[in-house]
Amino acid sequence: MNTHVVRPAGAGHETLYVLLLCLLILTVAGSVVAWRHETQAVTSVASHQLDARRDLSAAEQGIYADLRVTLDEIQLLGEDSNALPEPTELAAEGFAPFAIDASSVSRGGHQWQLLGDEAYLGISPNPSVAGSFLLRIGAQPDVWLNRNSAVSAPTDFSDAALNQSGWQQVIAQFDAGVTRQHRH
Repeated sequence: MNTHVVRPAGAGHETLYVLLLCLLILTVAGSVVAWRHETQAVTSVASHQLDARRDLSAAEQGIYADLRVTLDEIQLLGEDSNALPEPTELAAEGFAPFAIDASSVSRGGHQWQLLGDEAYLGISPNPSVAGSFLLRIGAQPDVWLNRNSAVSAPTDFSDAALNQSGWQQVIAQFDAGVTRQHRH
């Protein structure tokens, strides 16, 4: 009787090939992830500015959005009559945030006034809910916010004067962070 010893057919080599294939797959996957990674560009605002998305309360964001939308109507009405409409006219037309309704009350109950032909001032009786707003009208209309409890109507509408009086300019930045915000 003859006995033949049959050796395994290179199991050590098969294991080596499987490990090399796994290493190749991991290397390719890692390089794809590194290549497609989005860098988080940190955008900062100046000390006299507030980011509309990050630095405003929900009530303030609502008022800011209303002011930006109503600005077009204010400009159209101003062109028609060669004068800016009074806040009472805007309220009668139902334009937020000038209209007095449940939304305006829950957002701080601002008292709106027209300051010449330069700006609208909304003074908040409850700055803990929402600060006071200033909508400057001009070539570059913009919105300013003051969270102090004692706010008076400014007489000088320059950036420097407003900043010295405690006002901060509200800016809207649109970047990739609009839909993917990572708070740490």
